Amino acid sequence: MEFQPLSEREEEIAAKIVDSAFVVHKNLGPGLLERIYEVCFCHELSKRGLHYKRQIDLPITYDGIKFEEGLRIDVFVENLIICELKSVEEINRVWYKQVLSYLSLTQCRLGFLINFNVPLIKEGIKRIIK
Repeated sequence: MEFQPLSEREEEIAAKIVDSAFVVHKNLGPGLLERIYEVCFCHELSKRGLHYKRQIDLPITYDGIKFEEGLRIDVFVENLIICELKSVEEINRVWYKQVLSYLSLTQCRLGFLINFNVPLIKEGIKRIIK
């Protein structure tokens, strides 16, 4: 399978997402609860003209039945990019797989796993492309 580059729009939104995470981390630093980072991160997204949805349920279909209580996406930006936010000591590998699953279920190509509980935010941002 040949790699398809992301669209210019996806890259532009991605840059604003990363910038938003940097600003939040610069202002708050590590050590706070995930929900605090989430609300501030979404505020920064808004300041950059991005639309987002917080804590949205992603239904799953199993055995031909649609279940509404499937998965929950932390922040879904412009209906294109998934952001899974954390404030933890270490990133668990299962969270990478979680973002990949979200990407598959939404037919999106780009997701971010962002851990705000790091000394330098560049160490906490993982870009995941499907």
